[in-house]
Amino acid sequence: MLRTVILAVFITPCLLGSHPAFAHDSRPLFINITEYGEGALTLRWKTPPPVNPDNVPRITLTGCDVTRQQPVQLRPAGSEIYSCENGLSGKSVAIDYPLFNPSISSLLRIEFRSGETRSVILDPGESEWRIPAPETFTGVIRDYFALGVEHIFGGIDHLLFLAGLLYIARTLRRILITVTGFTLAHSITLFLVALDMLRVSIPAVETVIALSIVMLASEIARNDRSTLTWRRPVLVACGFGLVHGAGFAAALTETGLPQTEKISALLFFNLGVEAGQLLVITAVFTGLWLVARLPRPLLPAYDNRPLRLVFSYALGIVSTFWFIERFALAFA
Repeated sequence: MLRTVILAVFITPCLLGSHPAFAHDSRPLFINITEYGEGALTLRWKTPPPVNPDNVPRITLTGCDVTRQQPVQLRPAGSEIYSCENGLSGKSVAIDYPLFNPSISSLLRIEFRSGETRSVILDPGESEWRIPAPETFTGVIRDYFALGVEHIFGGIDHLLFLAGLLYIARTLRRILITVTGFTLAHSITLFLVALDMLRVSIPAVETVIALSIVMLASEIARNDRSTLTWRRPVLVACGFGLVHGAGFAAALTETGLPQTEKISALLFFNLGVEAGQLLVITAVFTGLWLVARLPRPLLPAYDNRPLRLVFSYALGIVSTFWFIERFALAFA
């Protein structure tokens, strides 16, 4: 995924005019490119005060032709109009300081005709950036589906919670009901949190996720079939599924959502998560099927008390460590 951050709230005030709150020496060089017609665009920039007038950078857009240019001298802020054949995709923004790089970062904002906006921060040592292609529907569904699968495989805590649910549910019918409840629950909070309709503390959410695994480990160790968890695992799956959904949404905070395809991105991220879960469940059932075909003398070792205790204690030790670690970070 692209190394982008959405920083429009910082860019707009700096392009329109300085505010006292931003008046300090660490401000970056601001560059804004707006695509407003077929191959036509405007390049605007603003140099921060620490840059000496004789070291004002030259900002160019390679692969495009300048149709209106400002005088070279005294250009701490200005604009140029370019004509780019075949659009912005693949073109490069170049930053050239005539004397030396004053060790300031650069903040670029690209506004495509489609309405999509991208922002990126360049380190002081980076003097050129290649403009990526705008997001397409096909690209969005491919990337976010893969991200969902990657997240469930990389999310060991989610996999351990799922493993605990599978152990307690046991029969195929109960597993299908339980996993369906978990899916519906986490889908609700995934959409609400990702669309900023519900705000939660992600560190607190991660802490509760660890606690949910501790609870399942305790239930498996005690093996009391009369508890609600054993009798109605779907209720536990739904309750904690709401929390896990917020955890899934946290994965999207690192990559963000495309402005023009938010719902599609969320939908296919969720489908990727479900596909990953199905692969895990299929692998578990395949393993159980292979175990069931073992010679009869080996089967008692598969479903006995020592094995259950080993599984539950391993689950409990790992999740308790996570809980303590995350609790300390969340409430420090």
